[in-house]
Amino acid sequence: MTPKQALKILRILYPIWMVFGAFSLMYVPAKLITTDAGETARNIIANQLLFKFGIVGSLLTQLLFIFTVIMLYHFFKSVSKMCTLNMLVFSLVSVPIAMVSTLGLIAALKLAPSDESLMMLFLSLYKQGIIIASIFWGLWLLPLGNLARQSGYFPKFIGPLLMIAGAGYFFGSFAQLLLSSPEKIMPLFDFLTLGEIVFIFWLLIKGAKLPAENEIINK
Repeated sequence: MTPKQALKILRILYPIWMVFGAFSLMYVPAKLITTDAGETARNIIANQLLFKFGIVGSLLTQLLFIFTVIMLYHFFKSVSKMCTLNMLVFSLVSVPIAMVSTLGLIAALKLAPSDESLMMLFLSLYKQGIIIASIFWGLWLLPLGNLARQSGYFPKFIGPLLMIAGAGYFFGSFAQLLLSSPEKIMPLFDFLTLGEIVFIFWLLIKGAKLPAENEIINK
């Protein structure tokens, strides 16, 4: 597969992945999960189908992420084999962590009508699992940023922004695990991760400045 072919697929995969990710990781939890166990249980019971869609969406997000990373591998593999392999490993490690964490949502759905305390425990375990996966969501952006910088496919600022985003995810994850009130500092880390969004939208709207096919083959 050539970088041009990979780019075409990425411009289809990335928007779908973003929609599923925003729905399952942001919209559904914000809509149904609160700090109050009773209210959360009532929300889940009254909106079981939405909660189930959130579970399925979470799993599909991870599956789409696998295919997206594979396309990025084909997109950048002529730039640096070592960096593309590092990107592949760091990104794919996060997938089983996030998917197994979804078991917490399945357990919470079953426990909502009967045991609110245990339900909240499983919801917390799910959240902690996502935080652990976020460590690798940060690490994979470091080689990706390096590839964007080395390749010359994108403006010079894209690579550093991706690396800063990686640091935001990485250090933000540990802040949530270590601090008793991480919500006070998390907006800073969330701001740092915006570099990933810049990269995605640049790729979707502007594309990439790819070399001629014969130059890639010669490499």
